[in-house]
Amino acid sequence: MVTPGAGGEPREGSAVPERMPTIRDVALLAGVATSTVSRALSKPERVNRHTRERIEAAAAQLNYVPSSQAQGLSSGRTNAVAVLVPDITNPFYFDIIRGTQHQLKAAGYTQLLVDTEESSEMELEALHKMRRSADGFILAASRLTDTQLAEVSGIQPVVTINRASASTPTVVIDTPSAVVQALEHLASLGHHRVCYVSGPPTSWSNRARWNVFEEESSKRGLEVHHIGPFTPKTTSGAAAADAAARTGATACIVFNDLLAIGMLQRLRERGIRVPEDMSIVGSDDIFGADFCNPPLTTIASPIEQAGRVAVSMLLSQLNPVPGRSSRQLAVMPTHLTIRASTGPAPA
Repeated sequence: MVTPGAGGEPREGSAVPERMPTIRDVALLAGVATSTVSRALSKPERVNRHTRERIEAAAAQLNYVPSSQAQGLSSGRTNAVAVLVPDITNPFYFDIIRGTQHQLKAAGYTQLLVDTEESSEMELEALHKMRRSADGFILAASRLTDTQLAEVSGIQPVVTINRASASTPTVVIDTPSAVVQALEHLASLGHHRVCYVSGPPTSWSNRARWNVFEEESSKRGLEVHHIGPFTPKTTSGAAAADAAARTGATACIVFNDLLAIGMLQRLRERGIRVPEDMSIVGSDDIFGADFCNPPLTTIASPIEQAGRVAVSMLLSQLNPVPGRSSRQLAVMPTHLTIRASTGPAPA
């Protein structure tokens, strides 16, 4: 063994880890500048063949492996994309994350995942902190204002999902159209008093659904009620169910499935039968929506595909093709999936 001697030099008896070779070591061995080594390893076409071969031989001799961080600094790219979601525990975002992950992996990018906890402040802070860690951002259901989105997209490539903005390319899941389908379904069952159970006030899709709900209900002569906002979790379902029962409505369209499932549990506890006394429509068709009691009528959409399309739109910004403009809007179709939580209005 090698042990430290006087003055700190190693002596027999201690174990000193071998130092990893650096780019400077390669430059010294090859007899070139460190910047030339960087170019030869990151952009070999910019270095003449003889010099490049000498550098490659030196790197091989030293077993030098360039760090991804150093490569990022020399190229200005990290080959990473950050995906921000408001609530990583919400199954709706599972499919978005799966879609973005698969598409990014196929393109040679790493996915960085951030849970912003339904907070616009946390979302904005993460965007600023990760500007040098990611080449671009995908914001699912962003809680930022139009002004904030414009500022962010002016600095770095951004694509949003379910958050339309004039300044940012976006993938919109067209749930408002399915809200119309849901109202037609409820009206056909004889419901005249309907209630919209609202999600977060900062949610763009929540506002879009309510606007359509209010307008289309008026066209059909339905009595409209609005309750909320509620946090889009099952734990908020009890308060939502109690508020819905007080309105006298016989049917509810709920912001998302988690909230709707929480309502089903509370209504059962109160002895309010679904759908005999009250019909419930959710949104997202998450895993488990068809397993609850009763199975949930809900708005279904190609969520995973939305994630894939968002990545394609972002990559067209990161790697533009001359003469081809980047896609600014993609609309994903939706439909109403009818199950046992909706039925004829009570007499």
